[in-house]
Amino acid sequence: MTEASPRRTEAFLPPTPPTGAKAKFRQLGPGLLAAATGVGAGDLVATMVAGAEYGTALLWAALLGTALKLALGEGVGRWHLASGSTLLDGWRRLGRWATGFFGVYIVIWGFVYGATAMSAVGLPLNALFGGLSVRYWAMIAGVVGLALVWAQRYHFFEKFMTVLVLIKFVSVVSIAVLVSPDLGNLADGLVPRLPDGSAVYVLGLIGGVGGTITMAAYGYWLFAKGWKGTGWLSMMRLDNAVGYVMTGIFVVAMLIVGSTILFGQNLTESDSGLLTLGTALAERYGDWSRILFLVGFLAVTSTSLLGVWNGVSLLFADWVRIIRLPHGAAAEVGAEAVVPGEARKADEKGYKAVAVEKSLPFRGYLLWLTLPPMALLFIDKPFGLTLVYGVLGSVFMPFLAITLLLLLNSKRVVGEGRSGWLSNILLGAASALFLVLLVTDLAGRFG
Repeated sequence: MTEASPRRTEAFLPPTPPTGAKAKFRQLGPGLLAAATGVGAGDLVATMVAGAEYGTALLWAALLGTALKLALGEGVGRWHLASGSTLLDGWRRLGRWATGFFGVYIVIWGFVYGATAMSAVGLPLNALFGGLSVRYWAMIAGVVGLALVWAQRYHFFEKFMTVLVLIKFVSVVSIAVLVSPDLGNLADGLVPRLPDGSAVYVLGLIGGVGGTITMAAYGYWLFAKGWKGTGWLSMMRLDNAVGYVMTGIFVVAMLIVGSTILFGQNLTESDSGLLTLGTALAERYGDWSRILFLVGFLAVTSTSLLGVWNGVSLLFADWVRIIRLPHGAAAEVGAEAVVPGEARKADEKGYKAVAVEKSLPFRGYLLWLTLPPMALLFIDKPFGLTLVYGVLGSVFMPFLAITLLLLLNSKRVVGEGRSGWLSNILLGAASALFLVLLVTDLAGRFG
């Protein structure tokens, strides 16, 4: 074998942290993906229903939830940069129970969520274009998502998702401005209080908006961007903050729209309830406002689907890597095995390893997300599947919060990357809150 030329090797070296504001702005991306992927149709519905029931009185809960997700996202990113390994490596070091739990979780969750995500995209497509039922639009959406993630690499994926994020942000914020909210009521919503019967809505807003399994994928997208080491911590924190600040603004805008247009209406907590909002907008402002909202609705559901198809497939590919390791070997294996292709470095001989997006586990999980769940589209929300999906959604977030609290206070990360008092308070609060949500949800379903 001949040694690689300096020019070839240099092409695969990771970038250095940016220093100027303009350079930092150009590096933004992974945080937008993580935050955008975590906000799906269910979050829109929860926010809209809360607004219709209580106006803007629960604004504080939505903002608190956004702050806790920001802390969790920062923790995920900090672990990857400060430890040099993936979250699956960290869970392996906590014990086989963690990787075992996650393996069972990701397989069941993917099957159920695949149908949910496709249906959520099918709803606005059906409302915008008609012709086919929601079921068949959902199938088309799933296949298109499969093809896009199968064929493209991180660089294209990030740019495409950023465009969708901007579309959904501009559309929903524009609608919020259009409805001319009462600024006094909006300010009152910043004061924490619990109107009668609002406890469940408060817990849902704090715990649900922007929080899914895809939060765990944030570190993989950081590695895909080429960010390695503690020198990138400040850039990661900026990136994460921008993503969740946009999420916070987006959630506030949706709460405003729901409280202004639908206040006092008895809405169902299903995705189709969003179409009610589109109809109400059309009656008040004209059909163009309905179309604008539906375009935003489509962008929200599309980013959620594509983010899951890419990010959770990366998680599954890494899980397969981890379970193949001999016991105790995870600590010696770096994250290179799961870094998406464009960010991979050449080794000392200049060879570039096969991109994880082309690996059998990655593509196998992509197919698992897309094809088997299509059968569920022919079942009209069976009770058993709805129950399983609800329980799964309640379980993962406390698992993530608690394991981050353990990992980021351990010697597995360098001193610069360990949690300080603020991070520990926020992660501790998130752990406690998500445990309360889990118990509340289980009690409500089985009590």
